[in-house]
Amino acid sequence: MRIGLTYTGTPEKHENYARWLQQGQEDIAVIRLSVEGGDMADCDALVLSGGVDIHPSFYGGDLLYDEAPLAGWKQERDAFEKAALERAWATGKPVLGVCRGLQLINVSCGGTLVQDLGVLGDKTHQNRPADKEHEVMVERDSLLYGISGAGGWINSAHHQAIDRLGKGLRVNSHAGDGVIEGIEWEEPEGRPFMLAVQWHPERMYVHGFKDRSLYAAIRDRFIEEIKKSITRS
Repeated sequence: MRIGLTYTGTPEKHENYARWLQQGQEDIAVIRLSVEGGDMADCDALVLSGGVDIHPSFYGGDLLYDEAPLAGWKQERDAFEKAALERAWATGKPVLGVCRGLQLINVSCGGTLVQDLGVLGDKTHQNRPADKEHEVMVERDSLLYGISGAGGWINSAHHQAIDRLGKGLRVNSHAGDGVIEGIEWEEPEGRPFMLAVQWHPERMYVHGFKDRSLYAAIRDRFIEEIKKSITRS
């Protein structure tokens, strides 16, 4: 099994994802995908990782907003990951999005982003000085509910969020302040597996969070779906 993982920007963060996905299983290879190398065509599934804000041109946003990245955006990464996502969907491969990955899926489907959650939102969601922790509520008739149950406590490290939902998507979870915390297909029949969350399950795994269903069960279901996809191909 070969899981394509987009490069989040630092080796330590990339390794967090790899440990979470592999969990010591020798038959799972994690392939680094970035503009510097790696091809979605060589992978059985795709994980879109977290990282820098998506360039506003991808969703018609404003270039001037609070908390815009001081070092600028990475448009080459945006374009590369959007192409990898479209390739994964075109070839029927499972996709999992994390934080920025959720946002990339949304804008790739024509949605938009809240460019900055502001002071009140930052108190709940932004990782200053470290990851925040807050409760998430999961919609009962969703794919995510079938995986994780009604919800629990998650980590949080973002200052942007989904605004207008992309075409063909549905919301599967919210934070207490209404911020969208997860998305999936509105009509999954005939489509490859796709799930995306705003939190960081890879860091929940590394730090041993209590609510295992919100990171362990998500990973296990993703691996299961990859196996099904390989068998069908």
